Parts: sequence; C-alpha cells; structure tokens
Amino acid sequence: MFAGCRDRTAVIKDGSGGGLRARFVLPIRSGTNVTVQGLARLHMATGRPDDEHDHQSPEAVDAGGCASIMAGDDAKGKRLDIVLAAGMASFSRSRLQALIKDGKVLVAGKVATDPDLRLLGGEELSIILPPPDAPKPRAENIPLAVVFEDEHLIVIDKPAGLVVHPAAGHARGTLVNALIGHCGDSLSGIGGVRRPGIVHRLDKDTSGLLVVAKSDTAHAGLSEQFAAHGADGRLERAYLAVVWGVPPRNKGVIDAALSRSARNRVKIAVVPEGSGRHAVSQFAVVETFVDKDGEPVASLVRLVLETGRTHQIRVHMAHIGHPLLGDTTYGSGFQTRAARLLEEAQTALKALGRQALHAAELGFEHPVTGKGMRFRSELPGDLDRLLTALRDTPTKARRSSAGRRRRPA
Repeated sequence: MFAGCRDRTAVIKDGSGGGLRARFVLPIRSGTNVTVQGLARLHMATGRPDDEHDHQSPEAVDAGGCASIMAGDDAKGKRLDIVLAAGMASFSRSRLQALIKDGKVLVAGKVATDPDLRLLGGEELSIILPPPDAPKPRAENIPLAVVFEDEHLIVIDKPAGLVVHPAAGHARGTLVNALIGHCGDSLSGIGGVRRPGIVHRLDKDTSGLLVVAKSDTAHAGLSEQFAAHGADGRLERAYLAVVWGVPPRNKGVIDAALSRSARNRVKIAVVPEGSGRHAVSQFAVVETFVDKDGEPVASLVRLVLETGRTHQIRVHMAHIGHPLLGDTTYGSGFQTRAARLLEEAQTALKALGRQALHAAELGFEHPVTGKGMRFRSELPGDLDRLLTALRDTPTKARRSSAGRRRRPA
C-alpha cells in the first residue's frame, strides 16, 4: 500500500452488497466514523478534467488521501480503468487513466501503469490522490442572466463565449467566478474547489440553460438526475442546432459510442461499441433552408440527449453527415458550403463565430421540494439573426434587391 494510506485512516463501505465492494480510505483523525452520505459533505478538492462528462457525481475523496476498492469476481477480464471508474464515480475515466499512467494505482499491492490491464477478479485496487493543482477561484463581477434562483439552486442562461469553470488557459472570467461573485459562499462544495455547485456544463461556445447547486443536498439530488440522463423521467434537456444539409428522415436516433480521438486528442470520435462511452441522441427536423439556387442547404434541428458526453451533439451530427454550422472542429470539411448561402446568411454565419448550438429547454425535479421545474430559453441574438437570414429565399432576395435598385439616389 502507498505510504501513509494505512495510518490514522477511516474506512467507509458503500454497503451496496454488489459484486464491486468499495471502500474509501481518508487521511483523517483516527477513530472517526464516516458514512457515504457524510463523505459528500467533506471538503472536496479533486475536480475533473475540463473535457470529460457534463454531469458530476456527488461522491468524492479528499485530495491528498487514498482510496481503494475490492474488485469482485465479475471484474475478471475487465480493464483496470473501467473497473475503477465503476467503483469511483467521483472520478472520470480519463482522470483515472491519467492516475494509472502516473504510477498512482496499485493492483494487488503492485504498481500498475497500463489502463488496459485485464483483471483476474478479487484484487484490491488502490489509488493515491494528488493535491489540487489549482487555487480556489476568486469572485468576479460578471453579469449573469438568472432565470430562477432559490436557496438551493440557481438556473442561468449562459451566453456563448463564457467558460463554465476554471481550467488550463481560463483561470479567470468563468461562470464559476461569476457565480462566486453572485452567490458568495452559498455554492455547494461537492464539485471541488474549481467547480463549486457545478453538476453539468455546456461548451464555451454553446449558449443556453444550465442549473447550478447552491446546497450540498441540491447537488446530490441534481447529480443523481443528470447521471440517469432522463431515464426516470425527471430530467429533460433539449437543444436547437443549425446543421448543414437535411437529414434523410424527419426524426431519428443516433446510437454511437464516443471516445477520445486517437488521431487528435483534443477531439472526440465515434468508436465501435464497447471501446468507448455509450452515447445516444434523438433528433427531429424543425425547419429546412435553401441556398441561392433554391436547393436544400441547412436545417434547424431539435435534439434530446439520452446520455451526456463531451461534444455529443456535435460529433453525432457530424457522424451522420450533418455537422453544425460554424463548427470548425467537427465541420471543417463543410466550410466551403457557406458560399452557397445568400449574402445576408453568409454575413450572419461569419458573425456567429461559433457552433450553432443552443441549450433551449431544461426540466428537472427540484431536489429539495420535489416540484417539477421547466425552463425555456429564447435563441440569442446571433443565432436568431442567422435563422432570419437563412429563411430568406432566393425569390425574396431578388425582389428585395430589385426594390433597392429602383429607389432614387
């Protein structure tokens, strides 16, 4: 075992009785009794990588401590990182993979550095948790569009361009900085020092609705709903996106696993089922648009997520041949299609300067009162102007141009 992991520790068992028996070992005062529920109220300082899930689990272990799980017999033949991720929900799989490669993981008392190591079953898996690598974010006076707020949670309409939480290259000017300035110390601490109250997130250049926990009870309840991805009917999330082309069907389901791209680690890619994270998106075509010649060129699509993976909508729509307008990461091969748009639409697309994606609807069960909460967000000005320009038909454009030419100088 790692030095210091056995001395003056408390052992917490999850009591689930499942094949994967977990215990968490913390460097706290000897003899202290800690429950799994109490663990969620400890000071959190571990955080997650910026590019992982868009929801976060309420359980976590203090940074600088140790954690271990006992792999059950059903872990035989499974990857080390997958078993760890199943037993330690507070850590993303990519975070655990990094810890493994850094020599921070023991399998049956021996250091393991290969995330793909296949287990025999029954091994003790131990992790040493490094201290946080970032200071506590500071409060900043950044205007927020508050849609709803009570003592337990706050719903924000996030503008495009605002990063959700501090990360490499974005130490200040984030939504978290703004929330600390707005809410003070009332934000839940379960998300860690870099992500207080954050239970899900939106990409920097995606606008729309986002809920943040102000109490630990709310954080735990919301995290549970986001982890279920709406399977129990409590959580609803819908997005509006403008995509290139028109899908062959008005409605459809995209079921394609996602993982970090082997060619470009900044990107997410569709991978064979079983080698990535399960991901499912539902889409429905709301409106279609034509180009200068009257041919279909783009569509407004409503998307509902059955899972919540990094860049899920952007990757899934690109996978079926309909990437988002303005998405230079996953739709770079479609940029020349902008020349087919009418002049006003080209101007609006250039001014957009981001992927055409908006989190338009958010519904959840209030984690304290149990009341159903439903919110809608109107399209922001940049996307609204793009749609207005796309709705202009070649005939309308010719009439408008002729009208302008007939006006006296």
